Amino acid sequence: MHKTTPHDRRGFLKAAGASLAVTAGPALAGGELPKKSAAGMSAAEMSELTAVEALAAFERGALTSEAYVHALLARADALHSLNSWITLNAAGALKAARAVDAARARGNKLGPLAGLPLYIKDNIDTQGIRTTAGTPALKDSVPKKNAPVLEPLLRAGAIVLAKANLHELAFGSTSSNTAFGFVKNPYDTTRIPGGSSGGTASGIAARIAPAGLGTDTGASVRHPASFCGLVGLRPSVGNGGAERRYPGEGIVPISRTRDTPGPMARTVADVVLLDAVVTGEPTHPLTSAKLAGLRLGLPHAYFWENLDLEVEAVMNTAVRKLREAGVVFVEADLQGVPELNERVSMPVALYEFYRRDLTAYLKEEGLRLTLDEVIAQVQSPDVKGIFDIAKAMPKAAYDEAIQVHRPKLIALYKDYFAKHAVEGVLFPTCPIAPPPIDPAFTGKVEINGVPQPGGPAALFQVLIRNVDPGSNAGIPGLAQPAGMTAGGLPVGLEIDGPLGSDRRLLAIGLAIEQLLGKPPAPRL
Repeated sequence: MHKTTPHDRRGFLKAAGASLAVTAGPALAGGELPKKSAAGMSAAEMSELTAVEALAAFERGALTSEAYVHALLARADALHSLNSWITLNAAGALKAARAVDAARARGNKLGPLAGLPLYIKDNIDTQGIRTTAGTPALKDSVPKKNAPVLEPLLRAGAIVLAKANLHELAFGSTSSNTAFGFVKNPYDTTRIPGGSSGGTASGIAARIAPAGLGTDTGASVRHPASFCGLVGLRPSVGNGGAERRYPGEGIVPISRTRDTPGPMARTVADVVLLDAVVTGEPTHPLTSAKLAGLRLGLPHAYFWENLDLEVEAVMNTAVRKLREAGVVFVEADLQGVPELNERVSMPVALYEFYRRDLTAYLKEEGLRLTLDEVIAQVQSPDVKGIFDIAKAMPKAAYDEAIQVHRPKLIALYKDYFAKHAVEGVLFPTCPIAPPPIDPAFTGKVEINGVPQPGGPAALFQVLIRNVDPGSNAGIPGLAQPAGMTAGGLPVGLEIDGPLGSDRRLLAIGLAIEQLLGKPPAPRL
């Protein structure tokens, strides 16, 4: 087995039996991809297929999984400078694709995702393929089994194409990773893709894969979805147990109270499909909601304050179009959200990471590493700076967050939905458009020319501001494109809904997508 990083890629492994091959070299194992597939579809046409479209092409014999995987691997090779992936499963993906094609040719019954390649965030365990969490201490960690969230996707025939780059240990919102390379936004490679699931978002937006999985503690699926013109779902978490929609085991954790995996794709229909497979729900197309008469909360205070003027313009246009389509907006604020969220967010995340959850993961995986040994090898300066705060987080603050403030935050949202008879709250996913990459990790950010407070944490606080409260309340959130800035950067809107309303949110998302349209592909 050979492993490389974005700093050390020279060529695909040609060993047919290898479980792992990684590269950014000029040619794929087994030779160059023909310009046209056997069915006449070009590589460029293949890369534009959504997950639903690719699966339909397989079904009607217009495309083989092997040709599709070849095309996407070639694109990953050509676009390696985006740093969207840490490990390409080239040989393994091609082997799996050939097996699916052979089974299809024999007339075997296949799963609903048979032959579909996916981008999987590299903190989600993959059997036989390393799971690094973007940090040096885990660079050689190869899990013995898949994360439970991945298993149903693989049983349905999906293929792991790549393990996606991320903010180191998922502890940040830029995906600027000193250890494995800074992830770039395909819409403007001088800008961040968001984080921490920035590699997954960048790869899907760049048409290297049609869909994939990220993880979300406070923003990490929806925020990069917003910055890269994608759809991202944070599923219901609640208090865990039966309220948790997706299993959280087998994932390098920050906080198991808050963490959840979530699907990402270029269309709502693709997210619906992945969500159905993970949860075991029917995979037939979900009927979109009727916008006429749909009631949504519009909480101006906090969520709509201090927005970048271009983001505000795009969002105002989206709201106007939704009103014209019959959506009823209830302009009511979520009183007390900022204060409650502050008392929950960092106390829960930092205490659980340092005192409980990462140590538990290391033991579960049989890794002969301690928490402090992992931390000692962290390379990204912004992540290093978190650990002294985490180490000093008092248990009293954590206990109060879990026992007092989080229940109050949950009750606040529940009461809001009931009192105003709304199915969700709508707001800009992020107050700003994707900012430039900051190689010095200053954390500085301006909104409309005004420097924001917070010192080195200023950018982080701005980026997670709107999406963090719903995360801490454990409710589902769906982020999707709202439009583009004048400079061609994606802007996302989000709807957070009541606990357990995930499928309803997706139905609403389908209707919104039909109204607002989808963003153009990035020019790469």
